[in-house]
Amino acid sequence: MEVRLDGKVAIVTGAARGQGAAEAELLVESGASVVMTDVLDDAGRELAERLGDSAVFVSHDVSSVDGWKVVVESAVDRFGGIDVLVNNAGILSRKGIEEMTIDEYRRLMSINLDGAVIGTKAVIPHMRARGGGSITNICSVAGMSGSNNLAAYTMSKWALRGFTKCTALEFGPENIRANAVLPGSIETEMISGLGSKQLRSDVAKSAQAIHRVGQPEEVAQLVCYLASDLAGYVTGADFVIDGGRTAGVRHNVIPRADS
Repeated sequence: MEVRLDGKVAIVTGAARGQGAAEAELLVESGASVVMTDVLDDAGRELAERLGDSAVFVSHDVSSVDGWKVVVESAVDRFGGIDVLVNNAGILSRKGIEEMTIDEYRRLMSINLDGAVIGTKAVIPHMRARGGGSITNICSVAGMSGSNNLAAYTMSKWALRGFTKCTALEFGPENIRANAVLPGSIETEMISGLGSKQLRSDVAKSAQAIHRVGQPEEVAQLVCYLASDLAGYVTGADFVIDGGRTAGVRHNVIPRADS
């Protein structure tokens, strides 16, 4: 069934590249009007221009309350309202608990968690005025277990999952839905520092049911579904998209019963 978003207005944070760019592009292709935000101004403006009149870029630090006011005003003034919010912006820090400074910790939390909280509070009145809406928080499979040298990132994603469920419960009676998307390894700039492309592929083969790294467009397809009316009864849920990494352990050394 084709996902259509005609007439809907979406905000996507962290939309200049990677998953956010793929999400914004597919939302526009599916009929939505999109306000794209990011701190990467040049890349964001270039993509918005390529997407045409249905997209506009706003330079935006998601941890800024005043910045969110500008984003919301842009969506309302340009497109007439807000139906969809995709809290996609995030950063990664690969430092152990002792290495990580408190300033580094606070900065990461301000983007990965506070940005989603501030954004949700900013859009709720406008979704209420439209009779409902969809909020999708991009979490991570890191928010399902502990990870060494990823303490702050892992904490932010666990907390974002919890916030998603609270949002769903509070605003469900007003037809405002909230869901969490939990990607595994997706081929974006964020994971490019975690080793070569071949190494990432080798890790996928050893740790996942599907032996490859995921693509941003695959996450975007899930995001578009959650933004659509096809997901009208879906809220408070975690959607894992990780190639089977969290399904369990692949015991390659155990022989098949028929061998």
